[in-house]
Amino acid sequence: MAASHEVIALFGPTGVGKTAVAVALGERLRAEGEDPVAVSADALQVYRGLEVLTGAATRAEQARLEHRAISFLPVDARFSVGEYAELVHAEIDGLIAAGRRPIVVGGTGLYLRAALADLDLRPPPPPGSRERWEAELAVRGAPALHALLADRAPWAAQGIDPNDRRRIVRSLELLEAGALQPPEAESQLWTAETRHPTLLVGLTMEREALYRRVEARVDAMLAAGAREEVRAAHAAGASETARQALGFDELLAGDVEAMKRRTRNLVKRQLTWMRKLAGVDVLDVTGREPAGVAAEVHGLASTLPRP
Repeated sequence: MAASHEVIALFGPTGVGKTAVAVALGERLRAEGEDPVAVSADALQVYRGLEVLTGAATRAEQARLEHRAISFLPVDARFSVGEYAELVHAEIDGLIAAGRRPIVVGGTGLYLRAALADLDLRPPPPPGSRERWEAELAVRGAPALHALLADRAPWAAQGIDPNDRRRIVRSLELLEAGALQPPEAESQLWTAETRHPTLLVGLTMEREALYRRVEARVDAMLAAGAREEVRAAHAAGASETARQALGFDELLAGDVEAMKRRTRNLVKRQLTWMRKLAGVDVLDVTGREPAGVAAEVHGLASTLPRP
């Protein structure tokens, strides 16, 4: 591993234990005289009031490792990946300038790349676009809109279930805005290019063990008040972007099994992202404690200079 890295990034699927590993890694780095800070690369942890639902670092975890880019937006605010990139680039640049070590932590692949690289990000779709497509959805149904998407953008429809209402509407919205590009136009996502020299570590786990953790994670969220969070956010006029939080609609409808099923589908997509990431060191964490995983990451990072 080259000795010129400034950023450590941890990526992995929901439930794999990224935050716990980041906290343990932070403690190891601090023991060596560094001053680490976690920076979230998650599309929904930005919302204040959805911490349980989005799996944001708890107060206890934040007491052990400072976290940035979480819980700073009200739930009625809209937010785009372009706005996120601008904010997080400033955070990371400021941390490095102050001699602190950024540990970028996340499971949203696009947000991870947006945090680490300079992407040609297109503006968000104009207001009203989603409402128009949702009206079409109500009249024509998901399979019909999926067929429309398949006709206009077959590369996008291929990976979407014909009954996945949310992703179909989102894809049509982006397509209309000119922000949905074929795979060959998205090469920036899969290069190793980063704004700062970065050690990228991907955490993975045996699939069935990960699914069991997903089940337990959802149950723990419910016990910690995820339903109440969703109801409060809904009553407060949660924005369409805040409502994309995994489980938001399902908990409003009281369908816990649908939330678990959707989480397992997300895990599959996150693992697909990991396989495409360039320059990633993949660690299997099945049956391992966070401290042991952090020790291995620390070993990979042991030649990294202090910022």
